[in-house]
Amino acid sequence: MLVTDQKTISNYYQALLDREPSYVGIFYVGVKTTSVFCISTCRARKPKLENVEFFTTLKEALDAGYRPCKVCKPAENANEAPKPVEQAIKLVKENPKEKITDWQLREHQISPELVRRWFKKNYGMTFQAYQRMYRINNALQELKDGKTATETAFDAGYDSLSGFGYTYKKFIGKSPKNSTGHDIILISRLTTPLGPMFVCATDQGVCLLEFVDRRMLETEFKDLQQRLKAKIIAGENQHIKQAKQEIAEYFAGERTTFTVTLHTPCTDFQNAVWECLKAIPYGQTCSYQQQAEKINKPKAVRAVATANGCNRIAIIIPCHRVIGKDGKLVGYAGGLERKRWLLEHERKSLNL
Repeated sequence: MLVTDQKTISNYYQALLDREPSYVGIFYVGVKTTSVFCISTCRARKPKLENVEFFTTLKEALDAGYRPCKVCKPAENANEAPKPVEQAIKLVKENPKEKITDWQLREHQISPELVRRWFKKNYGMTFQAYQRMYRINNALQELKDGKTATETAFDAGYDSLSGFGYTYKKFIGKSPKNSTGHDIILISRLTTPLGPMFVCATDQGVCLLEFVDRRMLETEFKDLQQRLKAKIIAGENQHIKQAKQEIAEYFAGERTTFTVTLHTPCTDFQNAVWECLKAIPYGQTCSYQQQAEKINKPKAVRAVATANGCNRIAIIIPCHRVIGKDGKLVGYAGGLERKRWLLEHERKSLNL
């Protein structure tokens, strides 16, 4: 929200002048004279107090009409994991069968409290829960490869088979014995110039790519799990790694099409609408009416708009390229300012 308390404004402005790193992600400052917004550590020349306003979230700054500063890149740097958190995640990935304790974190000069706060804020879970998910995901892959539940349990560092079975069933939804053919949905996080995103994938492909502040995101997660009869747990597979790479290339202006495999459980009508979305060329737009006509449903404009709204894979299935019949920007779950930015980004990349 827009910050109106004068004491808080004074505090934030001083933090901006001091380039105070502890305020990164706490506020976003909009500069009225340039229409850009920054984070506290920005190296650009400092604006006067009367020319700034402060917001508590990145989306609010975008919605107010500000664009990200090219110097401090607020959408990327405010949400990027700090180095201690990156080190903690690296420890988990390098030791997938071990539990990383607070003592071990401190041995690596990592504050357990900082790691806990970051995971709670950015993943909505504790660091320990993230670790358990990662270990269970690793265990599932081993079970699929033919390893026994007993071998997997003790190899994963569990003291008892019952303890492993309880944790496994809590996350996967089935016992180790009954889950070798059971699918799971892996979730990971990435940063972009427009803010952090969640990417989800099954063995079949990417099934979700959304900004973390998207409206109704929790409902999307529940719907996806019900459709696929699978649980969402932290982890990565090849589809997620490829999606991250391609999205980074897209934002760098180096990619206009995507090749990552998608997994999109949906109705036949939704599938037709989404295939139509994928056919809209990079840098161009299409109206809901034109989209309805292209799928031979000229009177189904409202249904087409609803199907667009159900799209779970932002950018790759480019619903941001659909505009109103009058040419105005309408209906984007990530926020209209993000939609505007994406369209301008594509046009600039093509020098249009």
